Amino acid sequence: MIYLGCHLSSSGGYLSMGETAVSLGADTFQFFTRNPRGGSVKKFDPDDAAALVAFMAEHNFGRIVAHAPYTLNPASAEQKTREFANMVFADDIAILEHIPGSLYNFHPGSHVGQGVDVGTGYILQMLNGNMSREMKTTVLLETMAGKGSEIGSSFEELRAIIDGCEYAEHLGVCLDTCHISDAGYDVKDGLDATLEEFDRVIGLSRLFAVNLNDSKNPRGARKDRHEKIGQGFIGLEYIEKIINHPSLQNLPFELETPNDNDGYAAEIKLLRGLKK
Repeated sequence: MIYLGCHLSSSGGYLSMGETAVSLGADTFQFFTRNPRGGSVKKFDPDDAAALVAFMAEHNFGRIVAHAPYTLNPASAEQKTREFANMVFADDIAILEHIPGSLYNFHPGSHVGQGVDVGTGYILQMLNGNMSREMKTTVLLETMAGKGSEIGSSFEELRAIIDGCEYAEHLGVCLDTCHISDAGYDVKDGLDATLEEFDRVIGLSRLFAVNLNDSKNPRGARKDRHEKIGQGFIGLEYIEKIINHPSLQNLPFELETPNDNDGYAAEIKLLRGLKK
């Protein structure tokens, strides 16, 4: 089986997101931990988090995915930007420890001209400085589209981060279908080969979530522009193959398509009808 969800607003609180997910036909969801374009965050309410944990158990939810803000860039050349990334990462992980088993997904970062090796070193400083053996949260590196100086558009770049992490047992990958297609991987006729390459380089045991998106651009465009399911260059026929692939079962699939909640509900219904 797969768990289907979408990106929800956290403004109403944790329990509210769970209730909204159920109303849309979802049994997982993804949310930003704070303002995605800034960094401000509402005061954490542990009782609200506990209520969500109980609600998810009652409704047989899959693992949920918390997404770091886009402003988190641990690979930056600027020290103040890296300090901000460290602060956000540490704060978010501390909060998510109240929701055991949750996944924390972040964009590895952009090296902004320093080179991948230097940027990767800074990413590892953040991970190794803020993760621990005892943590209950799994941290996910998101596959990236390769625009600008992004790190993580190749499986090898993600593997280098994993290899350098002192707490790699708590580190995995979130595969974004739009991103890897834009990065040049074939998720259509070459889906089997792409997943075999992922397994060879990273290991499918490290794949914990899928961001399921169509793409506004053809494979290799390196643009990162999501499209509604079945309306982009990946297409519904191939998205059906993705959700039914045996290597991707029992994972949370999170929609990040350009939709409102009614649109997400329609896509979730569509995808459930395609599930074999």
